[in-house]
Amino acid sequence: MTQPETDSTPEPAPSIRPEITAEIQARTGLDEPTLTTLVHSFYDRIQKDPMLGPIFAAKITDWPPHLDRMVAFWSSVALMTGRYHGAPVPKHMHLPVDDSHFDHWLSLFEDTAHRVCTPEGAAHVIERAHRIARSLRIAVRDANQTGVPNLG
Repeated sequence: MTQPETDSTPEPAPSIRPEITAEIQARTGLDEPTLTTLVHSFYDRIQKDPMLGPIFAAKITDWPPHLDRMVAFWSSVALMTGRYHGAPVPKHMHLPVDDSHFDHWLSLFEDTAHRVCTPEGAAHVIERAHRIARSLRIAVRDANQTGVPNLG
């Protein structure tokens, strides 16, 4: 007698992502509405900023889709939701920016985070913003010197 055929594809392991997200939310007070407010408030300031506004205006003509992408990005970065699927480094590599632009971006972001988030939430997103800025600085600096970023 033969055994009935069974699907040999293993079941995917259950994701622990929702548990991680819930723990971060409980610890920081961050959630999707807060991140949406943070992103929209921050980019409203960016658009009005004399140093950064023109750089963004030259690249972004349709702000709603950009804001949606940035909310998904910060959801992934801050809450580990996995909502963002993109590659930010190539989009930033050839921008006409230097360390002063990154410092100013961080200053505006930090101020906005302190205004919008709980103290724990602000510390959480600010720490991540510094890591992101550090990576982007390296990519931009290397691209401007050699044309190819050295991310290693």
